[in-house]
Amino acid sequence: MKNLETSSMEEPEKTGMIDTWLDKHSSIYTAATRHAFVVSIRDGSVDLSSFRTWLGQDYLFVRGFVPFVANVLIRAGKESGESSDMEVVLGGLASLYDEIEWFKREGSKWNVDFSTIVPQKANQEYRRFLEALMSSGVKYAVIMTAFWAIEAVYQESFAHCLEDGNKTPAELTGACHRWGNDGFKQYCLSVKNIAERCLENASSEVLAEAENVLVRVLEHEVAFWEMSRGGN
Repeated sequence: MKNLETSSMEEPEKTGMIDTWLDKHSSIYTAATRHAFVVSIRDGSVDLSSFRTWLGQDYLFVRGFVPFVANVLIRAGKESGESSDMEVVLGGLASLYDEIEWFKREGSKWNVDFSTIVPQKANQEYRRFLEALMSSGVKYAVIMTAFWAIEAVYQESFAHCLEDGNKTPAELTGACHRWGNDGFKQYCLSVKNIAERCLENASSEVLAEAENVLVRVLEHEVAFWEMSRGGN
């Protein structure tokens, strides 16, 4: 979902509703982007069995994420009014093929047989949440806010594992670079700018729904990390 190694010119970051909401819900945002599982990768204390659990479960999640992003692409083409929206989302969708292939290589490397993996509760609930967001009744601004949040949590989390002073195990640096690279950061910023533009003219009802969906994404991300550590 997230490996866009190359990027065009950097876009200036804007302050808008999303940043306001992140300040308001800073505790859950921090819980999602600095979860103990992520911190354990950064400080080198990670239980590799937990990493294997995450690998298998995230592979299943990504396969369920593909139709969600395809739906976002369709919505961008029909509802955004900006041709650049479709191009940004298309880039994300195109990267998913490479991402699935990466998971397959990692599965072989870590002896994780994806054909035997069963989605755990947190995974199932997250995917059901995505399916609900694909309803035609969900406003474009809301689905773009969710799309940004899903991508941004991984970017923030794995970039943290690459920051100065990290003790990330060498065998996990590839996973961290996959989502922590600067190209993916710029892609997330492009998605955020789309969401912010849509939110600028949104009604109070749509803003409330988008804020709620943002928080729910963060809650699902926390539950997913917990699941990886054996919490679900």
